[in-house]
Amino acid sequence: MTDDATAHLLDRFLAGLDAFAPLALWAHGSLAGGDYQEGRSDLDLIAVLPDPVPLATVRRLVRLHHRLREDQPLARRLHCGYSTPATISGAEQSYVTWAHDRLLRRPVTPVTRRELHAFGRVLHGERPEGLLPPVSDQELRAFVVRDQKEFWRPAVDKARLWKQDVWVDLGTVTFARATVTLREGRLVSKREALELLPGLGAPPEVVEDVRRRRYDDSVPAPPTQEWTARRAELTRSYLGPAIDGLVAAYEPRTRA
Repeated sequence: MTDDATAHLLDRFLAGLDAFAPLALWAHGSLAGGDYQEGRSDLDLIAVLPDPVPLATVRRLVRLHHRLREDQPLARRLHCGYSTPATISGAEQSYVTWAHDRLLRRPVTPVTRRELHAFGRVLHGERPEGLLPPVSDQELRAFVVRDQKEFWRPAVDKARLWKQDVWVDLGTVTFARATVTLREGRLVSKREALELLPGLGAPPEVVEDVRRRRYDDSVPAPPTQEWTARRAELTRSYLGPAIDGLVAAYEPRTRA
């Protein structure tokens, strides 16, 4: 179910995107997986446009996002990748993405591809299976191990990052989701990942902090500097060894 403000934003976005003749517009992440929290969750979208996407088109897309920001408060959470049939067919090919108020280049990761095939939400046009190659279990496991080892483990050593809510939230939840994917071969929502974290040895105070900010209706009091510093240390002390153990347990299996 989509809340009214989100539905209105998606309608406005799709109307603006119509000028680009999209072949498809898909939602993945929380919006597709049934764990969407309006005003808290990002809107993770992928638009498939006809080849090619020249610089002039990219500039028009940027203007579209800027226009949405003018009268749509949720538009700052709308992240959309602009792929084409040529760029979406390769597992690691990057494409233009609007996220966090700027242009980036990102690939369609194996996790995103699996999400789209498993429970992707079609907002317009063709279904994912008509344009997007499936991802094998081996490819998915290899990516998850690599992401934990090469992105999240080095990030744990950067103490300044972990004083920010977003790093605490994503770091802990992504670890729990990675663990389930490697153990059971399935994807889980952020809510389910939070429920699993205590059983994975995560600090209860940190788990409750993430849960409260994501799911409580009450507005939490601003954290004190003391708690922010303590939370960062608790999170880093947990994630470092936890990621090392996960990678050690599953990396050999990806090489078989």
